[in-house]
Amino acid sequence: MANAKYNRVLLKLSGEILQGGNNYGINPEKILRIANEIKQVNELGVQLGLVVGGGNIFRGLQGTKLGFNRVSGDYMGMLATVINALALQEVLEHIGVHTRVLSSIRMEELAEPYIRRRAIRHLEKGRVIILAGGTGSPYFTTDTAASLRAIEIGAEIILKGTKVDGVYSADPVIDKNALLYKDLSYMKAIQENLKVMDATSITLCMDNNIPIIVFNINVEGNLLGIIQGKKIGSLVKGV
Repeated sequence: MANAKYNRVLLKLSGEILQGGNNYGINPEKILRIANEIKQVNELGVQLGLVVGGGNIFRGLQGTKLGFNRVSGDYMGMLATVINALALQEVLEHIGVHTRVLSSIRMEELAEPYIRRRAIRHLEKGRVIILAGGTGSPYFTTDTAASLRAIEIGAEIILKGTKVDGVYSADPVIDKNALLYKDLSYMKAIQENLKVMDATSITLCMDNNIPIIVFNINVEGNLLGIIQGKKIGSLVKGV
């Protein structure tokens, strides 16, 4: 793999990234741009798994504010991730990237059931796998799903694409003096509640020694740059 630092990567995308400037749903221009960057990574020979959130359509915790049972709300959120996964698949296939959607919730008419060995085999064949349905269980976030799947498929690193440049000491939108961390430990992220990922997902990465890079995916070229070894965003590793 020329110019690639990693062989197998797990990319976590929030649903909000796909909505772009819209208040809801999927922005066609945004999803196409992200798909083109994914294609560039795939063309380097990097084995790429995607975990996508569903917050642009429905977030489980939103349901509880409406009086829904938390379990029902979380399952609705998982179904939202399947919609996003199918949209990503359609756009990627349209630009020539071979993909497979694997869902933690069985729905054979739409996606393959998630089976670890099958997922790895798809990667080995050069297909981008899109892992939908979260963990398949309520009370777990798609961040936790990303950590779990990264461990299962043997990813070397998790790349979390966000709307900000990395991990800050505080919310940079609210606090203009917030500091951007270039490097930090798992424990610092957990103890200071730095919103890298939720504590469960960070702990999984810490226990299995999987580094996390948090970066701004809205900046064109950032994803490819990280894959090529450029220092972009915030690196979370070590204790």
